[in-house]
Amino acid sequence: MRTFTLTTPRQVGFAGVTAAVLGWTLISTAAVTLNAFAMSAGDQAATKTKAYYERLIADRQARLNSAVAELTETSGSLDGLASSIEKRHAALAMLLTTAGGAPGAMAALKPQAPPQGGSAVDQIRSVRMDQERLVAAAETFAKTRADRLRLAFRLAGLDPAAYSGRGVAGEGLGGPLIEAKDPSALAAILDVDEDFAGRIQSAAQDLNAMRSLASAAQTLPFQKPVAQPVKSSGYGVRFDPFTGRPAFHAGQDFSGGYMTPIYSTAPGVVSFTGVRSGYGNTVEIDHGKGFKTRYAHLQGISVAPGQRVGLGQRVGAMGSTGRSTGVHLHYEVWQNGRVQDPTRFLRAGDYVQQVS
Repeated sequence: MRTFTLTTPRQVGFAGVTAAVLGWTLISTAAVTLNAFAMSAGDQAATKTKAYYERLIADRQARLNSAVAELTETSGSLDGLASSIEKRHAALAMLLTTAGGAPGAMAALKPQAPPQGGSAVDQIRSVRMDQERLVAAAETFAKTRADRLRLAFRLAGLDPAAYSGRGVAGEGLGGPLIEAKDPSALAAILDVDEDFAGRIQSAAQDLNAMRSLASAAQTLPFQKPVAQPVKSSGYGVRFDPFTGRPAFHAGQDFSGGYMTPIYSTAPGVVSFTGVRSGYGNTVEIDHGKGFKTRYAHLQGISVAPGQRVGLGQRVGAMGSTGRSTGVHLHYEVWQNGRVQDPTRFLRAGDYVQQVS
């Protein structure tokens, strides 16, 4: 028999070792658990990305396989395949005509020259693949710009559907590309396969909306009234600089130098020039469709009532007339008789400029 006495120092030592082991175990377990969660989130993101690109590659491969299969089946009748290619080219020509004039369209939708020196089948395959590339580029080009313009109109509080009509007045936008009610009808009109016709029509519709919205944007007060705007007081409730009490401010103020040129923010007809109570020297412009703008505290006025003005035309010079504490422009936007926040229209104009 042997005895072992646990003295106080030994007990303290054993307790310390036990606590250290338990602490290390807990820390290791927590680290492993957190790492597992982190890897799980990362794996999920990687899986989603991988799945997206696999779908994209599969779609492109399916289209290429379809083209190769058609080439294989018709290898003994190149005339028939060449006729199909020509019909597709005719449809693409209509689409490119629709895109004509859109900023950046010609560079994005420029056809590639077929390779020289190859066999007839190789050249036809190259042309067919370039047609697929052109349709995909047209779809991306049109949708990206149309969506950005739609966002600009929404930022201004406007319904883009009300401005993306049948197209720009006086211009034919694609003829049957827009008129056909469904891809099968368009395929019959263009004498091409239904899938290709559907993609052509979708791109043409987005191009049509893009051009309609871009044209409408040029008639709305989306531009800045001064060349280098410095905002000094915004729209809404503020402390009145004269009374020191809260009061509603119906416009956007821009500070600047004495006699800084003031420009029309959209085409229209001058509906008023003169002095308005509190506003001092004022110019008001009717832009049509219920939109009006007001330019106040001017030192000089450059237009007359009834005069038609263009986008960016000088209408006056900055001053401090009327109820004003210093040189600045007070700018207002009205829609259907109600004052609006000019900042929304200025922000929309920034998006429109990015599309141009």
